[in-house]
Amino acid sequence: MNPIIVIFGANGFLGRYLTRHCVRNGKEVVAIGRSREGWSGDGMFLEWDGKSMGPWAHALEGAEAVINLAGRSVNCRYTAGNRREIISSRVDSTRIIGEAINQCQTPPKTWLNASTATWYRHAEDKPQNDWLGEPGEGFSCQVAQAWEDAFFSAVVPRETRKLALRIGMVLANEEATVYDVLRKLAARGLGGVMGGGNQRISWIHMEDFLRAVDFAIQDPFLDGTINVTAPEFPMNREWMRTFREAVGMPLGFPAKRWLLEVGARLMGTETELVLKSRWAEPLRLRDAGFRWRWARSVDAVADLHARPGLDGFFRAASERSAGARVWLPAATR
Repeated sequence: MNPIIVIFGANGFLGRYLTRHCVRNGKEVVAIGRSREGWSGDGMFLEWDGKSMGPWAHALEGAEAVINLAGRSVNCRYTAGNRREIISSRVDSTRIIGEAINQCQTPPKTWLNASTATWYRHAEDKPQNDWLGEPGEGFSCQVAQAWEDAFFSAVVPRETRKLALRIGMVLANEEATVYDVLRKLAARGLGGVMGGGNQRISWIHMEDFLRAVDFAIQDPFLDGTINVTAPEFPMNREWMRTFREAVGMPLGFPAKRWLLEVGARLMGTETELVLKSRWAEPLRLRDAGFRWRWARSVDAVADLHARPGLDGFFRAASERSAGARVWLPAATR
């Protein structure tokens, strides 16, 4: 029997791509979500409520890896109710998965739990690595801390290795994602500097995210926390220039903080998502030997243009060969 991968939050943005990726790589995938809406159709789907034990718990027996990506989207207004849902959806799902693993007769080998690169303090002066990074303040940091506290406090058998993935902005050419929103803004002449423009961006191409998950599962010495980001951290002004160049727009109207506040309210989101500096250096991945296929944002943005949607993403991947480029140091690309 092929190795079993259990993915929670399989009908979300990351979950859809990861589910298909694992199936294409010959894994037996159990996709778990609150509903089938958004599910890619790959693997076997099981429903759960994100907080209670259920039949899904049997799927964890003997699994090669359990991957938890469940959590309410942070792309919303941070009202009191939304704040409670954002935190509880992460904490409750992590807690019940830990309880299910602890009851397994044959525990899963690895438990990967999503976290976020917003765990770190607002940094424009130096990178925050996953060995010595400093925790930040504010709601996003509270979410990250509560999420990781629930994960690391969960009691599981010693056979199960635990690893929290502090993920940056994941880029894929899909509707309503970071990539899609920024390309559309740039195409309309609105892709100028946001706020001060010096805030750093921690990002990763979807293909490298999927490869990093594989790498983390296969490396038995990785535990604790790792930053899942690209090795390049552009400032917002550089980041937006990349998107303008990608769509051939020479000008970009700048957006001051007050204008971003107005826009965020109209779009039902928060300015923190673009104004907070995220400078999470993936030191542990690099030291462990991981090599990025898309280490530069300009290459990543250009590549994704030809890979629209879930089907387009994987179709393009199968039509090309990475060759030696994958193994070259980033400085030589």
